Amino acid sequence: MTKYIIRRLLQTIPVLIGVTILVFSLMHLVPGDPAQIVAGEGASEQTVENIRERLGLNEPIPVQYGTFLLNAVQGDLGASVRSGRPVMDEIGSRFWVTVELAVYATIVAVIFGLIAGIIAAVRHSTFADSGIMVVALFGLSMPNFWFGLLLIQWFAIGNWMPESLEFLKMRPSGWGDSWRQIILPVLTLGTGGAAIIARMTRSAMLEVIDQDYIRTARAKGVSEQVVTYRHALKNALIPVVTVVGLEFGGFLGGAVLTETIFAINGMGRLTIDAIRTRDFPVVQGTVLVISVIFVLVNLLVDISYRFLNKRIDLN
Repeated sequence: MTKYIIRRLLQTIPVLIGVTILVFSLMHLVPGDPAQIVAGEGASEQTVENIRERLGLNEPIPVQYGTFLLNAVQGDLGASVRSGRPVMDEIGSRFWVTVELAVYATIVAVIFGLIAGIIAAVRHSTFADSGIMVVALFGLSMPNFWFGLLLIQWFAIGNWMPESLEFLKMRPSGWGDSWRQIILPVLTLGTGGAAIIARMTRSAMLEVIDQDYIRTARAKGVSEQVVTYRHALKNALIPVVTVVGLEFGGFLGGAVLTETIFAINGMGRLTIDAIRTRDFPVVQGTVLVISVIFVLVNLLVDISYRFLNKRIDLN
């Protein structure tokens, strides 16, 4: 197990380097000069040049990338072009808001996805199965930003939820004390994931239910609940866990639109603001942090296979 973890961690290094190269290259393809943005429209050419030199933007692109990568290895992601604060401080003030949103969305997706998938599999080829799959297909096809706007229309503007506009007044340090501040963003982000998990759970359960050991358990008089949850579900969880891990990483990246729609001061909104102002260090830092989390989550998912199925050898 230890050798496997070390090997996987070493394999993430080229992936993270590739991510930094891609983001660094794309940011430099976007038109606009960060030094000009910092200096303002009426600044002189000499002022702009001084800012460009201070930020290191007058260096060749390979040199800029090498400097960024060397500092990143040491835990220094540079300073924000807009505010002058260290990027780690900018990310730190928003990081846990996005992680909390992704965690809650994952919990909602897993609960509703598993329940719907199990019911659809147990009641295969019935009206319940067809209805659940239609709803799942709708949730899978529905863009998050559109669903979020619908929720705002229904619950906030339509006043279906008392004091529902309070969730638009997000605090920079967190969600506050009211569940109203988080429920609509969580539903917006978690609906698509619940649909994917439901479909995967149904598919995996249908494959397991037809196995010989399931028929043997039923022949021995084991109750249907024990057969479904202890035998069938446990052995069908491996592909479901894989999807859950991917969805959590997707929630971290997909939170950009959700945070923008609901005015949440998380990493997604920080990234959007940084892209608009050509704040290279913040964009690179946020993408790098999200990539690291995504890689670590996938590592945890792979390790969990061993606990779900003792026959899997990770070495």
